[in-house]
Amino acid sequence: MSPKKSKHHDKPIISDIGEKKLIKRLLARSRALQPNSPFFDEFYFKSLSDDAALLNMDDKYLVVTSDLLLESSHFPTEMSAFNKGMKAVTVNVSDLAAMGAEPVGFVLSLGLPHDLPLEEFDEIICGVLEACQTYKMGLMGGDTNQAGELILSGTCLGVVDKKKVFMKEGANPGDVVAVTGPLGVAAAGFEFLLSPTSVKENLKERIKPSTIETIQKYALEPHARLNEGLILGRKGVVTSATDITDGLASELDELMQSSPHKVGITLFETMIPLIPEVEEIASVLNKNPLDFALNYGEDFELLLTIGEDAFDKLKDDLGLIQVGIVTDSGKMEIVDKEGKTNTLEKVGYEHFKQ
Repeated sequence: MSPKKSKHHDKPIISDIGEKKLIKRLLARSRALQPNSPFFDEFYFKSLSDDAALLNMDDKYLVVTSDLLLESSHFPTEMSAFNKGMKAVTVNVSDLAAMGAEPVGFVLSLGLPHDLPLEEFDEIICGVLEACQTYKMGLMGGDTNQAGELILSGTCLGVVDKKKVFMKEGANPGDVVAVTGPLGVAAAGFEFLLSPTSVKENLKERIKPSTIETIQKYALEPHARLNEGLILGRKGVVTSATDITDGLASELDELMQSSPHKVGITLFETMIPLIPEVEEIASVLNKNPLDFALNYGEDFELLLTIGEDAFDKLKDDLGLIQVGIVTDSGKMEIVDKEGKTNTLEKVGYEHFKQ
């Protein structure tokens, strides 16, 4: 089906279809034109719509991922230059973690405003290098150019055993749906940080300082769940996985759509890990805290499906939290606190979508 025409244009524009359909459009064409190469196999083509691309290397895959961060879209004014550099690395490493891959190197390209203070540039690079050290890899190179705003474009390389790689496809009915930590905390932080000044000052009077400190930290200092991804990879028990960047509901839909056979997912509202700080800010803002977990993003927790026995053995050591089960219904549903089953809509954040 062709994309609809915009109300304001004679020809369709990208905001008519949104990021996810735009990527599918690109992939549909690329699959037909990819050259034959010993580095490409069936998993290479499958991985094109996954968190990272897989290139054939004997008994391992070279895992390649890339992310683009813009000052106007990804960095609140409260985020330090150091944390901007850290985030440029973290978002890429999170994609590797979601495939069970170990990082080996990072390439950074920067678009820099001509009047960017040199001190701020140095702090960005310090953040990049600190993150590379944290995730045990090297900064391998990159490029710089002048731009109208700060742009950080990172490419991360990793390796994974072919038999241990995670992909979005693979969930089986009966699997446990699990996450690696609390959800919606970063969303609560961004909700606070992006509020108008007058609203923010009012919130400071109504919210505990410790709550503000916690939610801001999650928003401004994200951390990739690399250790959990590597341990799960060595165990070889994960049936499908991704990281939560666009909201739990959107990522669950990705796992369902990637499955070669019909699967459904049922969430249980009482199982979704919402910390008290999220509940507090949601109450003050008169919002549903569950919405922060389901439909925002930037959590960078791993979302995975795993057999029940394996989950029981690993949940305590890795802090895995069950949030639902995989079914054969083909539907995404949520059981509320009263025990009523409702259809779960995919909302989530999506670039370009109006």
